[in-house]
Amino acid sequence: MDEVIGDYESYLRFERDLSPHTVRAYLGDVRALLGHLGGGIEGLDVSALREWLAAQQDAGKARATLARRMACLRTFTAFCHRRGWLPDDPGLLLGTAKTPRALPAVLDQEQARQVLDAPSLGEPKDLRDQAMLELLYATGIRVSELCGLDVDDVDRDRRVVRVLGKGRKERAVPFGVPALRALDRWCVHGRPLWMREGSGPALFLGVRGGRVDAGTVRRVVHARLRQVEGTPDMGPHGLRHSAATHLLEGGADLRSVQELLGHASLSSTQVYTHVSIDRLRRAYDQAHPRA
Repeated sequence: MDEVIGDYESYLRFERDLSPHTVRAYLGDVRALLGHLGGGIEGLDVSALREWLAAQQDAGKARATLARRMACLRTFTAFCHRRGWLPDDPGLLLGTAKTPRALPAVLDQEQARQVLDAPSLGEPKDLRDQAMLELLYATGIRVSELCGLDVDDVDRDRRVVRVLGKGRKERAVPFGVPALRALDRWCVHGRPLWMREGSGPALFLGVRGGRVDAGTVRRVVHARLRQVEGTPDMGPHGLRHSAATHLLEGGADLRSVQELLGHASLSSTQVYTHVSIDRLRRAYDQAHPRA
């Protein structure tokens, strides 16, 4: 089992170039499957796969978790078949679990304004936190993309940030004047005070001078939202959802929002359209002769 797991991990990391989080999740799923089978891939057929998935469902696993595990199983069985360890690929016979495409709560535009206009004391931490919040909302980038930004990724003249997204796909995302001002304040008055020998080119730093991590960004977002009464509790991904929703409400077309968010498929972006029904109603009332 160790040899199979080791080869599969190398495949995920170096051939598929998946994120460390996805690699950990896939390896955990495969270890659980092989443990269910007795430690090896002997007897790995579609019946065994369905039996393991049924056990997961009986254990109360969420539909989204089951969908991810089905995707992992298909990747694993295809890998084993290509290596010659399985005579055929049983993953091809698995169905696809349908998961609800529901959004978490999003900020309305007034709540977003209050969150971002909260008073600051001007300390390095305040300057960094404000710059991170402004950039998250202005661009809709993922928290991992924010943490991976370097100083040179920000083009201040064009107000564009270069982002390395999923699958190491690079894209340029514009941002507005408030985010630019917040970034300038952090880079001039905050970041130099926290820089250390090993800081490198990281745009956002932690208090010890290293690159900021996703956990810190999440704590910053939660803390800021608690300061504004009536706002839903959400993390950085909630700001991403809010940015996408507000773009559509403001008249942006779906294809442009897809490009900004870095979605590989337009169907991933279409989930935001149902939260903009108020905009659709206003357009209908204005345009339809029998509204």
